[in-house]
Amino acid sequence: MTFSATVKEELTSLPMNELENRNLFLGYLYANGETKENKIYLSLENLSIAKKLFKTIKYCYHKEVKTTVRTIKKFKAKRYVIFELQDDDMLFRDELKRLTFLDEESAKAFIKGIFLASGSINDPQKSRYHLEMSFEDELKAKKTLLILKDLNYNFKIIKREKKYMIYLKSGEEISDFLKLLGTVNALFYYEDIRIYRDHANMVNRLNNCEQANLEKTLENSDKQLEKIKYIKENDYMTLLDEKTLQVAEYRLKYPEESYQMLADILSRETGKNVTKSYVNHHFRKINEVYEKIIESLNR
Repeated sequence: MTFSATVKEELTSLPMNELENRNLFLGYLYANGETKENKIYLSLENLSIAKKLFKTIKYCYHKEVKTTVRTIKKFKAKRYVIFELQDDDMLFRDELKRLTFLDEESAKAFIKGIFLASGSINDPQKSRYHLEMSFEDELKAKKTLLILKDLNYNFKIIKREKKYMIYLKSGEEISDFLKLLGTVNALFYYEDIRIYRDHANMVNRLNNCEQANLEKTLENSDKQLEKIKYIKENDYMTLLDEKTLQVAEYRLKYPEESYQMLADILSRETGKNVTKSYVNHHFRKINEVYEKIIESLNR
């Protein structure tokens, strides 16, 4: 079973009052209903959703439902349940045309119905963060965006082939949407994977930073060694004061150490409190002496 199917399975098992069930059904009808004259048709692949909607139609709307089961063979056999409803009194079409909600919970139930009809969500363990709901009609997609915006969800819209998709790509926003659905088990699973992935990404970023710092340290060290060796080989060490000369000698002795490590070594071996800024200061002085030597030779 896919993660999307698991979420929908849990959603259909949640207790709801009559008003919430009616709005959930309207949401499903809005996203996946087909109207022909005075009849409404629904095509359902998920048996749990079919049972949920059948009960809602029968006990909340007191309507009779004609049910047909079809098996379509394409790559592998799929079974569909087709609902056929009479809508002589235009009840469903009028409610969808008004599309007003008495409270926030009713709006959320409507969105739950849309998700059951056309929603999908990637398993965070297997791929990137992604949740979407699809529509044949652009106006329906944009109207759903407005409802979600009122509920403080920042979905985006894109046209893909002949359909319009509204989607989320942020792991945190998808977790918040799972809270709206009320699917607690799916939310816990999603959060566990998200925390693990975010931790792994953080470790990778730290490793990358550490590697970059190491490469920078080695690059700086090579440049410093080159300058110190030039000064020493050409008998210019007398141009360095005593403290700077000491730092230069320690760089020659410990060519690959960072400024902080050199400061620690100097502190330990000289018995004086040497800081990273102290080491950096004297390397700047070495650089100044080197630049003056090169400048005088080029005159």
